[in-house]
Amino acid sequence: MPWTQEQMAARAAEELQDGFYVNLGIGIPTLVANYTGHKEVWLQSENGMLGIGPFPTESEVDADLINAGKQTVTTIKGSSIFGSHDSFAMIRGGKINLSILGALQVSEKGDLANWMIPGKMVKGMGGAMDLVAGVPRVIVLMEHVAKKKDGTEDLKILPDCTLPLTGKAVVDRIITDLAVMDVTPQGLKVVELAPGVEFEFLQSKTGVKLVR
Repeated sequence: MPWTQEQMAARAAEELQDGFYVNLGIGIPTLVANYTGHKEVWLQSENGMLGIGPFPTESEVDADLINAGKQTVTTIKGSSIFGSHDSFAMIRGGKINLSILGALQVSEKGDLANWMIPGKMVKGMGGAMDLVAGVPRVIVLMEHVAKKKDGTEDLKILPDCTLPLTGKAVVDRIITDLAVMDVTPQGLKVVELAPGVEFEFLQSKTGVKLVR
């Protein structure tokens, strides 16, 4: 069975290491905050927070504490709140170890498109372009295919992105509901399959030839 979004987030949390400063993108990546466990990890949000904790329970909700996706969050001991200019200085200055972002499309070369669908979704790129340029390791966390209202699917992993790019050759690892894949010079290498997912099924849902 494919991983649920929570299981995807838990798998992505395995990429975190003690002492890491990590930026979580909008969408599924924000769920990673619930799975840091006992690791000493400092989660950063570009709207001006460092030290984000798990999502709040109903009694913990504070409307003044939000992440870049406008979701209410909690803080951990030692957390800081500051201006977005300081937050982007951290990102552009190479102070963030890892960024976990969502995506609309990823190419086999690690190109990323995650901010715009012309004529349909134009929200602005937010901090995504700064993140892929200023952070040394970028992981994409997304559903493997895009499911449309009529039941059909659009492939999201392609030879080349057809949507406007966020960055070229910036993605290191892709984690989806079906598998974990690394961007390598030989192509997309399958590192791990979700339980019960066969390689042939994964390949049928992917727009490029995968490397075992």
